[in-house]
Amino acid sequence: MPCSAWAAAAGTIVVGGDHNYPPYEFIDKDGHPAGFNVDLTRAIAEVMGMSVEIRLGRWDEIRRALRTGEVDIVQGMVQADVRAKDYDFSPPHSIINQSVFARRGTKPVRDLNDLKGKEVFVQNGGMMHDYLLEKNVGARIVPVDTHIDALRQLAAGKHDYALVGNLPGLYLSREFGLSNIVPVGRLFAGQPYCYAVKKGNEQILSQFSEGLAILKNTGRYQKIHDKWLGALEPPTVSWRKILTYAAITALPLLLLLSAIGYINRRLAREVALRTQEMQLQQQQLIQADKMASLGVLVSGIAHEINNPTGLLLYNLPVLKKIFRSTEEHLEQRFQKEGDFMIGGLRYSQFREDIPLLIDEMQDGATRIKRIVEDLKDFARKDTSQMDQSVLLNDVVRAALRLVDNSIRKTTGNVVTTLAEGLPAVRGNAQRIEQVVVNLVLNACQALPDPTKGIFLSTSFDAERNEVLLQVRDEGVGIASEDLHRIADPFFTTKRETGGTGLGLSVSASIIKEHQGTMVFESEPGEGTSVRVALPALQGA
Repeated sequence: MPCSAWAAAAGTIVVGGDHNYPPYEFIDKDGHPAGFNVDLTRAIAEVMGMSVEIRLGRWDEIRRALRTGEVDIVQGMVQADVRAKDYDFSPPHSIINQSVFARRGTKPVRDLNDLKGKEVFVQNGGMMHDYLLEKNVGARIVPVDTHIDALRQLAAGKHDYALVGNLPGLYLSREFGLSNIVPVGRLFAGQPYCYAVKKGNEQILSQFSEGLAILKNTGRYQKIHDKWLGALEPPTVSWRKILTYAAITALPLLLLLSAIGYINRRLAREVALRTQEMQLQQQQLIQADKMASLGVLVSGIAHEINNPTGLLLYNLPVLKKIFRSTEEHLEQRFQKEGDFMIGGLRYSQFREDIPLLIDEMQDGATRIKRIVEDLKDFARKDTSQMDQSVLLNDVVRAALRLVDNSIRKTTGNVVTTLAEGLPAVRGNAQRIEQVVVNLVLNACQALPDPTKGIFLSTSFDAERNEVLLQVRDEGVGIASEDLHRIADPFFTTKRETGGTGLGLSVSASIIKEHQGTMVFESEPGEGTSVRVALPALQGA
């Protein structure tokens, strides 16, 4: 049955939510439902042709109404194992981070044991209420109706802590001027925040899940997210201002070219060409500015990651040395008394496993550090210097580390063959790395299933004095009528999945800047091969 017909048959769907959980959902000053969840629900109802009634109330009452059938679906509930027996969940539309709030001057809370014996506010029936009851951490639980009740009483000096969502806590503290309370701990990883229905009511849930996917693919989800949640997140570049300035600059030229084109058809074609070039330049400027912002963000994140990673790399060898120094005494005891228990393991297993675990942790920390450094290099501002001596194999390895997660999600069959002793090429390593990243990501997107593979190889053509890179995939291939256009600006066969048609165009421009060539060969159903040739600084 089509969604619109299904919605008509089903009548109005009652959607429940918390009446005081800003910025996600709340009753505004005019008495109307407002917030991120509310706008998201209305947008889903619009694209799916559904009629909805949004009903906000006390959270414990809304959960009760969902169980009794008075409410069909709730628009925001944290997904957790403790709730899986009662509810079915959509894919998450947000990630909720829970924080421990306290009055200024309170020591940081590092783990749940710090809450033992303390008096902790939680929302009645909320995720943290369920969690503390399940884990029985030894805290005295003080249930309240809303987050703002918890924060106000905490600010007034009552009890010790409040366990609330991080964004709602920051939002309410700012809105109500509660300047004496601050987050002092984040004990939980980000939790998926989803639409939820009573167990078994999958038909309604599937409609909301489909509508959510449509909003994300069309960009409407991002606009709603930026409206409600962007103000509480780190500031981003104002694209509207950039586009406004670009439009003011371009408008006189466009008007002039349009007037000339009105007189002469040949000049009209030139106007179209010039306009396309300007659009490409504008997109490239926006992308360059985005990469500059990414560089700032990556630098900060890398610093935060490198600090604990450095501690691991420093401390793990110390732990291993300590273990080795005690091993002789433990072995003597083993020979004398027989097998015994250490930390829940038999010593005979302990002496084999612990060195391996320490080595694996050290290898993992080293890999984290290397990936962070590669990401910093990739996001670093491009100095546009074209006089670097670049080793293509090093660039390929760095690019593969950056896209490793995308590769692993796509295929388990990646073969890399890098020729030894390749001469260097002259150019810009960061730009060449951008080309390799684009080619590998395109290969990943072309694969129809994980059994298909991607093959990368480098070599040297002594006769032409060129260093070669070949990226071949076993994907769906490219139609012959499209093959000669794939490097054209804004041409893409993946428009419906968010493709812009700029990746290969920018890559072709970069290779041209390096005095190289990029050639595509493809057959529908047989995959695609890309051959990049760059002039070598010297022969092999």
